[in-house]
Amino acid sequence: MKDIMGMMKAANEMKDKMEAMQAELAELVVEGRSGGGMVTVSLSGKGDMKGLKIDPSLFKDDDVEVLEDLIIAAHNDAKSRSEEEMQKKMAEVTSGLPIPPGMKFPF
Repeated sequence: MKDIMGMMKAANEMKDKMEAMQAELAELVVEGRSGGGMVTVSLSGKGDMKGLKIDPSLFKDDDVEVLEDLIIAAHNDAKSRSEEEMQKKMAEVTSGLPIPPGMKFPF
């Protein structure tokens, strides 16, 4: 019975940590860059686009496809960084728990 109480306490602590982490991720902003920094995309920790910066030298009629590709690349870079941050924070919250390797959070 003592172990069950300990597990319940640990579960409540983890729930509190998860809620705090989700609030922290909502405030997190990561940047992705492409084209040597000529295009920068900012995303929230939840993947919402918060900003887009484009170097003015890219605004040429014949470079539209290049600009589109750079925006996509910068967005993908920012999303990847956001996911890495989320995984780091989840690892902090779940450290010490017997979670199978490769299991991703949130479910």
